[in-house]
Amino acid sequence: MSKTEEKRRKPGKDRGVPHIDKPWALAPNEALRLGKSDPGKGLSEKEAGERRKKFGANRLRTVKKKSAWTILANQFKNLLILVLAAASGLSFVLGDWLEGIAIGIAIGIFIIIGFITELRAVRSIEALRRLGSVSTKIIRGGKLKTIGAQGIVPGDIALFEGGDVVTADFRIIESSKLQADESTLTGESVPADKKTEAVSGDIPLAERSNMLYKGTAVTRGSAKGLAVATGMRTELGKVSSLVEETEEEFTPLEKRLNKLGYKLMWLTVVITLLVAGIGILAGKEIFLMIKTSIILAVAAIPEGLPIVATIALARGVWRMARRNALIERLASVETLGATDVICADKTGTLTQNRMTVARAAVFTGTVEWDSGERRPENGPSGPGKRGGNGEKPLLREILHIGVLCNNADLKKSDEGGYQATGDPLEAAVLMAGSQMGLKREELLQKKPEVREVSFDPDTMMMATFHKTGSGFFVAVKGAPESVLEASARILTRDGEISLTAEEREKWIRRNERMADQGLRVLAFAKKTVEDSGFRPYEKLTFSGLLGLQDPPREGIGESIGRCRDAGIKVIMVTGDHPRTAKAIGNELGLIDDQGNGVVSSGELKHLDDPGEERRQRLIQAVIFARVSPKQKLDLIGLHQGNGSVVAMTGDGVNDAPALKKADIGIAMGKRGTQVAREAADMILKDDAFSTIVAAVSQGRVIFDNIRKFICYLLSCNLGSVTCVALCSVLNLPLPVVPLQILYLNLVTDVFPAVALGLGEGEEGVMKRRPRNSREPILYRPQFIQIGYLGIVIALVVTAALAAALGWKALAKPQAVTVSFLTLGFARVWNVFNMRSRKTSPWRNDITRNRYVWFAVVICCALLFGAALVPGLSRVLSTAGLDVRGWGLIAVMSFLPLAAGQIILYLREGEGRS
Repeated sequence: MSKTEEKRRKPGKDRGVPHIDKPWALAPNEALRLGKSDPGKGLSEKEAGERRKKFGANRLRTVKKKSAWTILANQFKNLLILVLAAASGLSFVLGDWLEGIAIGIAIGIFIIIGFITELRAVRSIEALRRLGSVSTKIIRGGKLKTIGAQGIVPGDIALFEGGDVVTADFRIIESSKLQADESTLTGESVPADKKTEAVSGDIPLAERSNMLYKGTAVTRGSAKGLAVATGMRTELGKVSSLVEETEEEFTPLEKRLNKLGYKLMWLTVVITLLVAGIGILAGKEIFLMIKTSIILAVAAIPEGLPIVATIALARGVWRMARRNALIERLASVETLGATDVICADKTGTLTQNRMTVARAAVFTGTVEWDSGERRPENGPSGPGKRGGNGEKPLLREILHIGVLCNNADLKKSDEGGYQATGDPLEAAVLMAGSQMGLKREELLQKKPEVREVSFDPDTMMMATFHKTGSGFFVAVKGAPESVLEASARILTRDGEISLTAEEREKWIRRNERMADQGLRVLAFAKKTVEDSGFRPYEKLTFSGLLGLQDPPREGIGESIGRCRDAGIKVIMVTGDHPRTAKAIGNELGLIDDQGNGVVSSGELKHLDDPGEERRQRLIQAVIFARVSPKQKLDLIGLHQGNGSVVAMTGDGVNDAPALKKADIGIAMGKRGTQVAREAADMILKDDAFSTIVAAVSQGRVIFDNIRKFICYLLSCNLGSVTCVALCSVLNLPLPVVPLQILYLNLVTDVFPAVALGLGEGEEGVMKRRPRNSREPILYRPQFIQIGYLGIVIALVVTAALAAALGWKALAKPQAVTVSFLTLGFARVWNVFNMRSRKTSPWRNDITRNRYVWFAVVICCALLFGAALVPGLSRVLSTAGLDVRGWGLIAVMSFLPLAAGQIILYLREGEGRS
């Protein structure tokens, strides 16, 4: 879309095209007048075409597909590859064509492998995003048509029924028993009742009861609506725009690798200039010292680092894909390992986003409910549940009322359970009734429904009239306060008695106690009348209460416990009432019984400048209720500013901005909206919170592996640099030539480093606290290890060269071959120095890694080939060796391994003391 076209399509800028401001505040006829539409005929095809030209297609701004060329170009942004390319160019300038070509080939290998791994990761996410199109029934030219959602324009008249997806923003002009699931926009798991009457213009989205919004779904009833906004002008489009405006953060691993790359670049420049300057001042040939500087530059740069990091992260991506987690960016795997805060959206993430009966209150007492599965054998008689036989007749009566006064549908599923459609509250009551043997179809055959009084927000009740032999049975359900107010009698075990003021107050307190436990409470009442035209809400007989809940996801408590063991703070973010959030938090083990750590929306209004005391309270809180999308962004920023690495889980549109702002956003693959998935770094195909725990474990293993192979590469390369510099100062021949160094860095180093990157990790990785977010990828112990091993390798190689020239009296080509192979084998054995200091030299995460043994065999074969294969030995300038030379290589190359094991043993002793 061009900028000119986009500007032309902004709301209010299109001459002659209707734009309705705050349509919920207008009467239906007024909205139709402003929209220039006929409710019976709709728009003509000609008018619809003109509006489509002006407003554009009804779709969100699509995320541009990442082209293969873009992915390829990204490979050249790696700093180490750029430095290596500079070394290749310098070789060409100095006439060393063979070296320049060899370095260029190495660069090509790195780029190709990095390109393939990133392309596979990106395409897997793009495949998940391909969603089927949604259709809508509209009236065009007086005829009912079904068209694709993209064809809807402002002014269209659409028809909706239960189960339909809303494809634009509509002002409701006609409705019957209408409810809509708006949880993707508001976070509320309970469907919203809809009507046609105008409401105040300055009310939040959740209270606009005469609107249907794009991305939501009709759960019950039917409606006719006027399209008032399409595409990016819809409320969904506004949230999508907020996602695009949210600044995306670099992952911690990307920051650390970039920082390390800059350090290595400047270190390389300083070393090469220093050595070249000293040599020139000492009177050595200028060309020779420039040549030596090139050797040092090649030796200092760990050419294998970018590709090994890519392979290690890609391996993590593939492992996670097998565990139902798709990773968008490779570095996101490691980011999870550093995560110390997870902001989890409650609805659909921590809970199942479906209502079930949890408790019933009747005159004689309270009955607990087993509603773990949608099966008829579960119910109040489940093992260990309270409530004796005395409560069952009364319980059966309130369920009898609830099943009759109901519009949901319950069907048997193939798995033996039940599949419910309609209002989740009503579906839960039907499920509870079926567990007591009360089937709606059977009850309606005996007591057919003749009249329904739909739920009214003013009365907060609903009623149905059913024909009986002598009159009509009236079933009523609704808010406890309203039903109690309309009741004159109460049902007891011995029959009906008068409902006194004292008894009514007692039931109000019971209702409040159930609400404090996070339950949504419904009251039930009945009466018998002679005529179906009687008023429904007078002289009722109160029968009892049902407490319903949105139950936690299976295994969520265990997953939260594992996060706690790993030092990860789980924060529940919800749009629910604070009392409900508190009760669910208690059930999940997030907070204590006193409710410490619960923050409501009122305390979130000053997140921009909270003050130190309030800031500390917000940081310590574990539950945030009534949170808006903007406050989610501020909340994540608050924890990021406190030095935390924040992950955000979610599935709704209202989660999308926070998913993008977080260090890693985690979207649900099954229930997640398209906007949420596009904003996320990781998508859970199974929607399981436990998959996040597995990803955290994998992320920690990946970072440990990255740290190990970086230590391995840098210690090996430091040994190469130091031995070249040392031999130059001692006036010895150069121990290796440039192509030999490149051969070691590209071939014999990469295989052990890759093997380290593929390790399964140490035991107990989830029993330690997360790394500090400010901790560099390498810190003092690693630098000491790198320096120690590098110096030992350099001394051993220099000693081998001197011994070959003096003690063994070998010619210069043979002596250089000895030093080259000593360096090569010493670097191979150095892989076993990367074990944890707390493990045995014989049984550790390195020796258990089968890839390490494969790498050792391959590297040994390649090193022998460098000396024994004629064509390869000629390119690498190696000479044939006798038994003396091979014996010297064998003895000297093992010395760094022995020195490394000694230091690990001494450090292990320090740890025990």
